[in-house]
Amino acid sequence: MVGAKQKKVSASAARTSSSLSAPRAEFNNAGMRYYSSEEENDDEDEIPQKDEVEEKLEKLLFGDDDGFRAALKNHGEQRSTDLVMLSDKEDGEGDGDIEENMDDVADADLFFLDSGAVEAQDGGDYPSDVLAIEGKDEAGIVSRPAVWVDSDDERMAISLAGHKRLRKLRIAESDDVVSGTEYIRRLRTQYLRLHPTPDWANPEIKRKHRKKRSGSSSGSEDGLSGSEMDTDDDADVSVKPLAKLLQGAGDLVRGSEGDMAGKPVKLRQEVIDIQRLKDVGGVQPSSIDSLSFHPHYSLLLSSGPASTLWLHHISPNAPTPSSLLTSLQIRKTPLTTSAFAPSGNRIFASGRRRFFHVWDLDSGKIEKVNPAADRKEEQKSMEKFKLSPCGRYVALIGSARKGGGVINVLDATTAQWIAQVRVDGIGGVADFAWWSDGNGMVIASKNGEISEYDIRQRRVVCRWTDAGAVGTTVVALGGLSGRPHLGADRWVAIGSSSGIVNVYDRKPWQGAALQAEQSKKLKIEDAIPSNPTPVRALEQLTTSITQIVFAPDGQFMVMASRWKRDALRLVHLPSCTVYRNWPTSNTPFGRISSVAISPQSNLLAVANEQGKIRLWEING
Repeated sequence: MVGAKQKKVSASAARTSSSLSAPRAEFNNAGMRYYSSEEENDDEDEIPQKDEVEEKLEKLLFGDDDGFRAALKNHGEQRSTDLVMLSDKEDGEGDGDIEENMDDVADADLFFLDSGAVEAQDGGDYPSDVLAIEGKDEAGIVSRPAVWVDSDDERMAISLAGHKRLRKLRIAESDDVVSGTEYIRRLRTQYLRLHPTPDWANPEIKRKHRKKRSGSSSGSEDGLSGSEMDTDDDADVSVKPLAKLLQGAGDLVRGSEGDMAGKPVKLRQEVIDIQRLKDVGGVQPSSIDSLSFHPHYSLLLSSGPASTLWLHHISPNAPTPSSLLTSLQIRKTPLTTSAFAPSGNRIFASGRRRFFHVWDLDSGKIEKVNPAADRKEEQKSMEKFKLSPCGRYVALIGSARKGGGVINVLDATTAQWIAQVRVDGIGGVADFAWWSDGNGMVIASKNGEISEYDIRQRRVVCRWTDAGAVGTTVVALGGLSGRPHLGADRWVAIGSSSGIVNVYDRKPWQGAALQAEQSKKLKIEDAIPSNPTPVRALEQLTTSITQIVFAPDGQFMVMASRWKRDALRLVHLPSCTVYRNWPTSNTPFGRISSVAISPQSNLLAVANEQGKIRLWEING
């Protein structure tokens, strides 16, 4: 231990002696590094005197007391504007000439007040196409004064015919080159045509709504009593006629009939050529319970509990394939059924109310139709109706169940009551379907009893029973048999709550009805079997059938169920076989609430409870 301590002491002494003898690194005032020993430190403590050159540089750089006082004295007699003028003179030359020239300029030309719209130098206003003046333009749109006008817009030249996307801005076919100002005006007009100003943004319409609300008593909309069901705040509502709506859509609607028509193709069995298109519009705020195509134009009508009718333009080849054409909201009326009239000039819409609405597409007026006073007890709700293919009648399922079920037939033009059909089936009327000629209908009771009603004779001509019927839900007619009896429909499909769909061929029945009519000895009810055998019983679905739709050309039909996701099948006719290649497990249907097929049988629209409308094109 003693030896270790002696070693430490000797080592520290050696370090101390070396530090005293070795030179150290020092830094002077200028930041230069040098090495010095203890003997040199005493000589460098003395600071050398400044020479004449150093003092002169220091004065130029930092100034001195005399210069600072002189600057303060001169500055006291000057203003801030003088300093600015002096700085400007230092930067440029010929300032004296500018000041001399500015002496003759009037003060009004040197300064101006920004107090409103710009006026031309000659005292007049700019032309209306350059400066938007308060008022309405040719499109009927209220415009405000322009805040800023670019003079270069008038000198620009834009060719409308040279660009495909600008051709829709032409007024005539020969219209080509326009100025920048005219180009801007046409762009704004085209935008407002495609996206019209909503009613809530129009102060005049908002003022009218306030007056209406102030005149009517306020009430809760959550629960509607029986008296509130008969009220309608939108009885005087009106929209633009369909002709103006189609004209406002521009090139998107031109050739729409060609887009919808397509070439007629013959479908194969078991395998179908089908292609998915872009979805229709956006997601609607509620489920879509009713869906139908326009008989002549490429328009799709949809409605649901959101109390709104939506009209979409369907054109797969357009830049915007499924653009929204217009919409109509009927307040306090969640819509259950909506459909185009066979002529295409009117739309019928109804909900769980004592009245229904008729939208006249030619004039844009909305008419509210009330039932006959003597039929109010039998027709408390008009939510389920169907239009006859001939366009003459409207049939509604009655809400009363006297005698098993009631269907009231009204005149489609005057809304006058014409006839009433009573069926004796247990449980009332489940569904009905018009004959293709509009002279009668097939009525299905919930117990599976089917009645054939002839509206010309005002009676049921025959009755028969669906095979193995357990809770009948849907009935549909489709295809043409070529024989005029019983409406000339060949196929009748009946869906049940068990998911089974029975398909019957009515062609032999029509032949028997023809023989009975010619012989005048047999009755039609005797010619048609009371318990016919279906051509095919389709068991692909397992939940209650809610939709059966036949294609207008009679080559296929669609059956679907709302109570299970993706429950839809396509059936080929006349083989009555289900296509096995579509739909697949990846086909996004959701819970199907409505199905529609275009008049040319080449487009299939499927709506679901999420408010989405899927679209497919059938090619063969």
